[in-house]
Amino acid sequence: MGIDHLRDLVSEDFEAVNHLIIETIKSPIQLIDDIANHVIQSGGKRLRCLLVLLASRACGYEGKEHIMLAAMIEFFHTATLLHDDVIDDSTLRRGRETANKIWGNKASILVGDYLFTKYLELMVEVGDIDIIQLLIGIAPQMGCGEIQQFSNRHNSDLSVEEYFDMIRAKTALLFAASSAIGALISKSEHQIQKTMYSYGLHLGNAFQLIDDALDYCSDAQTIGKNIGDDLATGKITLPLLQALKYGTAEQQVKIRESLEKGTLLHLPAILDAITETKAIEYTRGIADKEADFAIDALSILPDSIYKKALEELARYVVHRKH
Repeated sequence: MGIDHLRDLVSEDFEAVNHLIIETIKSPIQLIDDIANHVIQSGGKRLRCLLVLLASRACGYEGKEHIMLAAMIEFFHTATLLHDDVIDDSTLRRGRETANKIWGNKASILVGDYLFTKYLELMVEVGDIDIIQLLIGIAPQMGCGEIQQFSNRHNSDLSVEEYFDMIRAKTALLFAASSAIGALISKSEHQIQKTMYSYGLHLGNAFQLIDDALDYCSDAQTIGKNIGDDLATGKITLPLLQALKYGTAEQQVKIRESLEKGTLLHLPAILDAITETKAIEYTRGIADKEADFAIDALSILPDSIYKKALEELARYVVHRKH
């Protein structure tokens, strides 16, 4: 299952967004051009961007400002990726070397900051106070989610509730905002705005759950990053929480030691524990439920090809391989 046919529904809009992104990031400073183009044109799925476009059309919007809003969200997301790779000391993303691996941490952080300014420029240019309030509202929560995740590295006692709080803040909120923007720009009634926010929130939860599962059940070539990256950085996710809860005493010791030391020494044994405890199946099951919640939220919308596309997007997020 792919999403190319979903992009085709808004192909002209998508091309306009890409053009705006390329034009907006142009800079007389070569380093900015090099790093920004490296990460923006690295073959990402641009799900949040697609979400803005589809949600806007599903809510009946017929104007052009959603182009700027989609580009704005992409700048915000890309800036966070640059910063995340520095924090995680990542060397591989989307099958390519990360910007921090090529140009160093300082350059990556600075260009990430630059992309944030472009995000703010576009936000001001659109000038919709409801959208500004929404985005300003989620920004500190997202920051707290990242800080919470960072401060809980190597913490093998993290609870499932704390894990879900983190993925909601650091991932799902931007999905929620991306879909709610479609309702806001189309001036939909308040109930539809809430519905679109709910759809995006559940979609974002599902997306992160599958991301966390793929870190233990795929391969570097398929997912575009190194297997076991989460474990190596001491990051505990739902598959590990499940393996910790139901694994043997020996497996639990190895998982705790690996998390606390940030080592991949026991990775084969941990992968066995994840398999034996059916942790991947459990995580996918929770993601499936989140996708169902997302799809159910759309029932308030009138039938359209764009509503159908949003439903398909929820299924894609759960069944994707990378």
